[in-house]
Amino acid sequence: MKVAVTVWENRISPLFDATRTLLIADIHSRVITEKHLVSFDCISPFARAATLEELGVGTLICGGVSDFFAKLIEARNIQIIPFVAGRVDEVMDAYLRNALCHKRFRMPGCSGRQQMLKLRRNRHENCSEQ
Repeated sequence: MKVAVTVWENRISPLFDATRTLLIADIHSRVITEKHLVSFDCISPFARAATLEELGVGTLICGGVSDFFAKLIEARNIQIIPFVAGRVDEVMDAYLRNALCHKRFRMPGCSGRQQMLKLRRNRHENCSEQ
């Protein structure tokens, strides 16, 4: 499975809509087997969604994302885990441990209830850390 993470200076980019770099990680049995950075300079929302699909991404981890972008991405059957903040390496570790719902990974201003509802909709209901 491929996971894309929005990157800005080794942290999760605060807004998917403006991110210019993605970390693409191949994950098998909860282990990252390969990872690389990809330039993500496409401006069009349609091109951004298409690029994620072309890269074979199944899950996108990001900070904020506009509804328009989210709908285009989800229409391509790509799961979105939004409102995530923190260092990329720590976020990836938490993802592998199914612990992204921990409050330390919430964007400032995002209530726990809002994020938990979105995470549950995205099939992360069995968070191992609260």
